[in-house]
Amino acid sequence: MTQNPSIVNGNQRIEQAFAKKRQAFIPFITAGFPDPESTVALALALEEAGCDILELGVPYSDPLADGPTIQSASAEALRHGVTIGRVLELAGEMRNRGLTIPIILFTYYNPVLAYGAQKLFSEMEKAGIDGILIPDLPFEEAGEVESLSDKYGLPLISLVAPTSRQRVKLIASRARGFLYCVSSLGVTGARSSLGDHLASFLSEVREASPVPVAVGFGIASREQAEQVAPYSDGFIVGSALIEKIREASSLLLAEETRAEGLAAVKTFVKQLQSAV
Repeated sequence: MTQNPSIVNGNQRIEQAFAKKRQAFIPFITAGFPDPESTVALALALEEAGCDILELGVPYSDPLADGPTIQSASAEALRHGVTIGRVLELAGEMRNRGLTIPIILFTYYNPVLAYGAQKLFSEMEKAGIDGILIPDLPFEEAGEVESLSDKYGLPLISLVAPTSRQRVKLIASRARGFLYCVSSLGVTGARSSLGDHLASFLSEVREASPVPVAVGFGIASREQAEQVAPYSDGFIVGSALIEKIREASSLLLAEETRAEGLAAVKTFVKQLQSAV
């Protein structure tokens, strides 16, 4: 894997993504779903549709924070033989084909341990990845990863949830890149509504955070994006987007119909983005 000449410090690229006068739109996709070839095309299509940061999920067999939609996508990607090493290769392909928006690697800690944290950060830098998010890495045990994050300038994205209220200031004080605010309890997945507690929680997090605040877990519609807009700097859409990709998967998997499938995904994204 060759060094990407366009690489800048991940914190800088993320900061630029939040500098626009609107909420940043952060889509989540599972690398290798519906297959590795369409993953790269999806990333480019998402940038064309106006997305600001890409959250690129590493498929994992025991994704504790993910609901059925993303679990199923991970299982299919694993059947394609997609490993964390292959995800790094796909990110490099995205950069080589012109992707310019920041890429955040979403992975669980076991793949990091198996691959080697030092090696992972070195390869992330070469691939043009800008940061990493590890939902099952306890805040109190993140020292080694934080040190590598600072060394390479690739931020470890921290998460706060409603259950973290007593630790919001502590977590926010060490936040880099942006702070991922979990909108509701439980696993990822599209929801029909967001909790009544959300406004006060987001206000508390935003006041404490020295970096932009992005909201995820359960955002599936334009109305929900509008609901969090006054209290956040960005929003993350995962399960709802994966469901749309699944609907278009038969088109995405065939080269001759891939453009049609990508158009359907871009239409969905633009509908969501009209909220910001």
